[in-house]
Amino acid sequence: MSPAQRLHELIVRPPLLVMPAAYDALSARLAQEAGFEALQVSGLSLSAADGLPDFSILSMREMADRTRRIAAAVDIPVMGDGDTGYGGVVNVWHTVREFEAAGAAGMNLEDQSFPKRCGRVEGKELIPLREMCAKLDAAASARRDPYFVLNARTDALGIEGIDAAVERANAYLRAGATMVFIQGVSRVDEAEQLAAAIDGPVGMNLIEQHPDCAGLTFERLQAAGVARVSLSASLMLSAIHGMREGLRRIREWGGTRVDAQVFAPFDDLHTLCGTPQALAIERRARAFMDAGG
Repeated sequence: MSPAQRLHELIVRPPLLVMPAAYDALSARLAQEAGFEALQVSGLSLSAADGLPDFSILSMREMADRTRRIAAAVDIPVMGDGDTGYGGVVNVWHTVREFEAAGAAGMNLEDQSFPKRCGRVEGKELIPLREMCAKLDAAASARRDPYFVLNARTDALGIEGIDAAVERANAYLRAGATMVFIQGVSRVDEAEQLAAAIDGPVGMNLIEQHPDCAGLTFERLQAAGVARVSLSASLMLSAIHGMREGLRRIREWGGTRVDAQVFAPFDDLHTLCGTPQALAIERRARAFMDAGG
């Protein structure tokens, strides 16, 4: 089974699919270690890791290359973040080809105008519905694996209202999207209404510490009929908090000391980065050469 087919299966099955958003290979491995079945690559977190705003500053090539490193580091399906497709329909076609070649099992494609911005900041604008449908048609035609997941994101809910979001979502599914991602859902009844009115799998995202997400839980969203939730900033926010706490403790101590509540064991770093496997390969090579090859 291809990673794309596995991701497609996880999306259409009844239980809610929870996808943490990785921003590098190490965070991806930690998510896999924790038992999650699939990952989202977060453009927000990738930009933040470079100290940049989520304003389409990273190029398609940068996003595809980072997705390649993340997908190569884990054994679970990875969905890339294709932003707006980085241009017109020809750009979208090539974006799908690049992300699929990078090992992604699927890709987000959103209906903001370029340059897009984080879904929870002001100043967003939508492209015309027909233009987005043409992009999705191009994206669907670019797929080599028919199971490659096209996750069509719409920001219409916060700009034009729920009826417009439903209209766009259903049009995107007809144009070739596998599922739709409704940006900005903030209430369970809103999630219920969207899931009931949209003719395909519906996803959304949750961001810890954001007032828009207060009261939304996995259990409530699953009961509402939501198929997939992306935790688009959870790993990055956890990393920021952990690094701040570690740095504060180091400043206080004037050095480092063992503190399991602040620092992971040093051996974890080697384990997550594959040092034991590398050493095993070296030992095997030495034994092979010593035996005369």
